[in-house]
Amino acid sequence: MIKLGTSGFSFDDWRGVVYPPKIKKQDMLRYYERELGFRCLEINSTYYTLPSQKSMEGMLGKISPGFEFTVKAFRGMTHEIWQEDRKTLVDNREVFEKFLFSMVPLRESGSLACVLAQFPPWFRPNNVTLDYLKKFGERLEGIPVVVEFRNHAWHDDRTLEFLRRNSLGYCVVDEPRLPRLMPFNPRVTSSVGYFRLHGRNPNWFNVPTSVRYDYLYSEAELKEFLDAIHALEALTDSTFVFFNNCHAGSAVRNALMLREMLGISGKSGEPALGGQQELPF
Repeated sequence: MIKLGTSGFSFDDWRGVVYPPKIKKQDMLRYYERELGFRCLEINSTYYTLPSQKSMEGMLGKISPGFEFTVKAFRGMTHEIWQEDRKTLVDNREVFEKFLFSMVPLRESGSLACVLAQFPPWFRPNNVTLDYLKKFGERLEGIPVVVEFRNHAWHDDRTLEFLRRNSLGYCVVDEPRLPRLMPFNPRVTSSVGYFRLHGRNPNWFNVPTSVRYDYLYSEAELKEFLDAIHALEALTDSTFVFFNNCHAGSAVRNALMLREMLGISGKSGEPALGGQQELPF
C-alpha cells in the first residue's frame, strides 16, 4: 500500500498557506489529518531532541485509529557519534534506551511504522560504520529501520545487499543532481519502501534549510516518480512517500498533487472516486 505525507507538519510558514491563518500549534496535526486527509506523518523533531512519552501520547490523542508515524532518529544516534580522540564511533547504548523509552506510546498503540536513520555526509562505508549500522538495527529491538545516506559512496549494490542481509530498509531520495549527493535509486531492501523527496534546489550546501528546501515540484517532475512508486509498492507491505520540501507549504501541495496522480483517496487509502481535488491554497 502506498502512503503519502510530509516530513513534519508544525511550521509557522504554513499558516495562511496550508493552515488557517490563526490556527494554534496544538491544532495543526488534527487539521493535517482531518482536513488535508493525510494518514501518515514523518516526525522530524525527534532528531533535535529526545521526546517525552507525554508528548508522544499528546500526538496520539489528536489522530484517528490507523494513522501511522515514522520517526526520525535522534541526532545522538546518527550524527553526534564520532569520537575524535579515539577515531571511532561512540558506544551510545544509553541514548538508544532513552529513544526506545520515548517510543513506547507509539509502539503500544501500533502507530509506529518505522524509524528513519539519516546519517551525515561524513558517514562513509567501512568496517566501523557497517558494524554500527548492524548494531543500530539490533538496538531498536524489532522496530523496522530505514536508512538514509547522504554520501554518494554508499551508492552501490554492496550497500543494498548489506541492508537486505540485516533487515534494514533503504531510503530512496530525490535531491539536486549534484556530484556529492545520493542519486535517485528506487530500490527496496526490506518490507518497508521509503521515498524522501527533498526538492531539487541547486542551492544545497552551506545555506539555511529554508533555502535548501525551497522547491516546488512541477506536475511533469512528479510524474517521473509514478513507475518507481508502483514498483516498490509491489515488493513491500507498505511504501511511504514523504515530501521534505516543506518551505512555504510546498510539501503539502506536492503531496496532494501526487495523491491525485496515484488515485489515492485522502480518507482511507482506497482508490479515489474520481474528479479533480481542489487544493486548499
